[in-house]
Amino acid sequence: MSQYVAAIDQGTTSTRCMVFDHDGRVVSADQREHRQLYPRAGWVEHDPLELWANTREVAAGALAKADLTAGNIAAVGVANQRETTVVWDRFSGEPVCNAIVWQDTRTAEVCTGLGGSTGAARYQHRTGLPLSTYFSGPKIRWILDVVNGARQRARNGELCFGTIDTWLLWNLTGGPSGGLHLTDVTNASRTLLMDLDTLCWDEGIAEEMDVPVSMLPQICSSSEVYGTVREPAALAGVPIAGILGDQQAATFGQACLSEGEAKNTYGTGNFMLLNTGTDKVHSLNGLLTTVCYKIGQQDPVYALEGSIAVTGSLVQWLRDNLGLISSAAEIEPLAATVADNGGAYFVPAFSGLFAPHWRSDARGAIVGLTRYVNRGHLARAVLEATAFQSREVLDAMNADSGATLTSLKVDGGMVGNELLMQFQADILGVPVIRPVISETTALGAAYAAGLAVGFWSGAQEIRANWVADRQWDPTMDLQRREELYRQWRKAVTRTLDWVDG
Repeated sequence: MSQYVAAIDQGTTSTRCMVFDHDGRVVSADQREHRQLYPRAGWVEHDPLELWANTREVAAGALAKADLTAGNIAAVGVANQRETTVVWDRFSGEPVCNAIVWQDTRTAEVCTGLGGSTGAARYQHRTGLPLSTYFSGPKIRWILDVVNGARQRARNGELCFGTIDTWLLWNLTGGPSGGLHLTDVTNASRTLLMDLDTLCWDEGIAEEMDVPVSMLPQICSSSEVYGTVREPAALAGVPIAGILGDQQAATFGQACLSEGEAKNTYGTGNFMLLNTGTDKVHSLNGLLTTVCYKIGQQDPVYALEGSIAVTGSLVQWLRDNLGLISSAAEIEPLAATVADNGGAYFVPAFSGLFAPHWRSDARGAIVGLTRYVNRGHLARAVLEATAFQSREVLDAMNADSGATLTSLKVDGGMVGNELLMQFQADILGVPVIRPVISETTALGAAYAAGLAVGFWSGAQEIRANWVADRQWDPTMDLQRREELYRQWRKAVTRTLDWVDG
């Protein structure tokens, strides 16, 4: 009997493969970073061929580290950075250009044009999403408009579109030699092209965006056997049985499987999801309505999501662009050299502001600077920006759901930063709980795949695997908390209308 399930987690900054046992414990893992390409201000790209090469390497590496073969693996799941867009030739497998990353803002004019007199809400009732540079549909439109010959090739049926899950699945199952062109409902729900009610491509929206439906992948559930791996050889013959966008995967890995449960992932950006059950809740407060997951033939489960573009990547920016620290781990001790932010607030609107503002005209700002502010205060302001942005989203979530969250499950790379986690609990006024396995994105993809092949029997086994590791309780008094938050909101107003419309 196969003892393990593998998950490929293709994220914004790296690709990794993790192998899990039946208790959800990590057996082995391998990881590779990839290049971040910035050809112009506001443009962010990845090389799709580099992502695929890294996927092959980490899959082989993870199995080799535990001396495993494909025969030991019951299934493989895929989690991925969601809105990042690849268009490639279905006969050669060559991308027509680099992948346009979810953070990229080049499609601002496309979005404005599509909105017309209605504005950003034009497709929101059908798709759950505002017109924004964040999502895939406008990125496809831009590629077809700008890449020489691409539109005609797309109309001729020569080109495929996919988010990264689709690109990897196509290559894993044979590429030009019979590769499967599929996606799951969670990733399809991030394109601005899928109807949330029917879970099918909305041909009317696709026509208005001038995106040929023939280039779109087939939409499947998040947990079913799609096909088997042909490459890399290390996983050959293993069923591919789970696909979830990374934030939905983290929600699944956190066992937020009941209505009203929420998690917040601290990664390149922050993403808070609230399970709303089989009911779609249309936000009145700047959140997204999205598919949380769909298991086989079961009814889809929906979520409210608050997406924040820049959190962990702000620490990376402090390291790489300013040289204020030499490694990400240095930010916590540097921030701990001061008792507070010294009056400085950092609003990292590098790609505009996502939830709950949705302002593409915003740009980053550091405000409240005086001669008193030093490196420690700036480091602390960087960390606090993550917590303040999460407070904005939580407030919107409480307003939309009509209920007040009493605790928050957290995961992702930044949850090892205890100063940040304590400040997060303080500024939210609720306990913050970290699980034993904090990197839950890969685990969620593994769960989806394992459920499809019977490795796990159902939700109860997944819930039983979830174990708390650490809890931070709020210690800040209400007056102090609200004063800091008031100043943060004032700082946000200073970033608006920076880009002329």
